[in-house]
Amino acid sequence: MKDKILDHEKQIRDYEKTISQLKEQNRVNGILTDEEIVKFEKKLENLKKQVYSQLSPWERVMICRHAARPRSIDYIKHLCESFEEIFGDRLFRDDHSIVTGVGIIGGQKFIILGQEKGCDTDSRLFRNFGMPHPEGYRKALRVMKLAEKFSLPVLSFLDTPGAYPGLTAEERGQGPAIATNLFEMARLKTPVIIILIGEGCSGGALGMGVGDVIAMLEHAYYAVITPEGCASILWHDTCKNKEAAKALKMHAEDLLEFGIIDKILEEPPGGAHHDPKRVYENVKRFVLKQCQILKKMTTEELLEHRYQKFRKMGVFGVSSASQ
Repeated sequence: MKDKILDHEKQIRDYEKTISQLKEQNRVNGILTDEEIVKFEKKLENLKKQVYSQLSPWERVMICRHAARPRSIDYIKHLCESFEEIFGDRLFRDDHSIVTGVGIIGGQKFIILGQEKGCDTDSRLFRNFGMPHPEGYRKALRVMKLAEKFSLPVLSFLDTPGAYPGLTAEERGQGPAIATNLFEMARLKTPVIIILIGEGCSGGALGMGVGDVIAMLEHAYYAVITPEGCASILWHDTCKNKEAAKALKMHAEDLLEFGIIDKILEEPPGGAHHDPKRVYENVKRFVLKQCQILKKMTTEELLEHRYQKFRKMGVFGVSSASQ
C-alpha cells in the first residue's frame, strides 16, 4: 500500500526508475559523468515541482485518501512521550473508530481524541473505516469532560468520511449524540485544539471539531459531504466526483479564506505519506505553541473567543424587498 502510485505520480515514478537504472548501469560501465547524473536529478526535482504545483482538487482528495497517509494513531504514537487509552462511553460499548486517552506531548498533558480509519483490511473493519457510532461521540464527550474537570487541554484529530449512516446508529441516537457534542464543546471550559489530518466530512467530523483553534494539513479536506455524495445528489452521477471536488471549495486555502480554519500546516511535496516525520514535527510545534497561547486566557476570555470565532463563520448578504 505504501508503494501505491497515484495517477498524477506515474510520470515522476517512471523518471525515478530511469535515473535509478542509469545509476546502476553507470556503476558498471561509467558512461555518464557525475555532472550528467546531477542534471537528471535536477530535471526530476523540476518535474516534481511542476506536477505537485498543478494538482487538481480531485488529485488532492486522492492524496488525502492515500493508504499510507498517517492516521490518528500514528500522530499519537509519534507526538506523545506517553499515552494511556480510555475506552467506552459507559452507556453501550467502546467505539473502535474513535481513540481517546491521556497523552503527554512536550511535557504537557493533553486529553487526546482521534478518529481512526485503520491501515489494512482487518484494521479498517475493526475501526469501521473511521465512521463513528453514537457511542463514539459519547466516549469523546466523556473524556472531554474529564479534561474540563482536571484543567487539561483537548487535542482532537479529525479524519472521517462521515458518521456511520446505518440503522443501528440512528436507533441509538446518532443525531442527538453529535448535536450534544456541538453544544458541549462550544462551552467546554478548557482549551480545545483541532487538527484536520485527512477527510473531514459532515457532522461526523464536526461532532469532534468545535474548538478554539482549527488547523488543517495542506491536502486534507473539510466538507459537508464527500465529492462522490455531492455528485450523486446534484448530478445523479458519481462519475462527476471531480467536478464536485472543485465546486465544494473544501481544501485548506479555501477554508482559510472563509474563516473556517485558522492555519494551514504544510505537507511535503506529494503528501504527508512522503515524509511523515516532517509532518509530525510541524503538528507538534503548532500544538504546543497554540496550547501556550490558549492557556494564558481566562475561562471567560476562552469561551468568548470560541463563541466569536464561530459567529464570524460564513458570508451572507441582506437584500431589501423590491417595491
